[in-house]
Amino acid sequence: MKDLINSIENLKNSEISEVIQSRINDFSKVRNMSIKEIFVELCFCIMTANCGAEKCIEIHNLIGEEFLNLSEEGLVQKFKEYGYRFPNVRANYIMNARDCKNALSQILCSSQNRLTLRDNIVKTIKGLGYKESSHFLRNIGFTDYAIIDFHIVDLLVTHKLIEKPKTMSKSKYLEIEEVLINLGASLGLNMAELDLYLWYLETGKILK
Repeated sequence: MKDLINSIENLKNSEISEVIQSRINDFSKVRNMSIKEIFVELCFCIMTANCGAEKCIEIHNLIGEEFLNLSEEGLVQKFKEYGYRFPNVRANYIMNARDCKNALSQILCSSQNRLTLRDNIVKTIKGLGYKESSHFLRNIGFTDYAIIDFHIVDLLVTHKLIEKPKTMSKSKYLEIEEVLINLGASLGLNMAELDLYLWYLETGKILK
């Protein structure tokens, strides 16, 4: 754990910290946007499950506001045209999510603790589990969530903070999340910041 803390402390004192803070600021701006703009960001997070982030960013940018009005068939065709891996099932999830915009808006505006808020997102939006819901909330400015994907898991395993899970159940996700909360506290970082530092350490990139 000491080596990991030292690596992150070094990054905090480098130019990477400015890039990360800029990205955090970008996320915070989304939280104050309209539900339509927040929904477009939700579509990105629906897309990312088991798909490469960079490819999803590219396709998401190409479709943009069309997520708001394309038919399911039209979205499937766009996904296929741009080489997205799961055109049919994710287009269906996005159509279902479009029907839940009002419910989503109410959830985001309600006063809930971090666990209840995420649970309600998972229950409301078909196709979002704990990882994707955390991703969505992080990307719209909620700073107390990290995305526990295989990059983060591998890094924590390497530094012997966790054992590699056989499956990512809810209880296992929450268990690993507690490790990250404690790590962030020791570094003076919120979960969103810690997530970006860890992702950079593992991949050499800062995406979203």
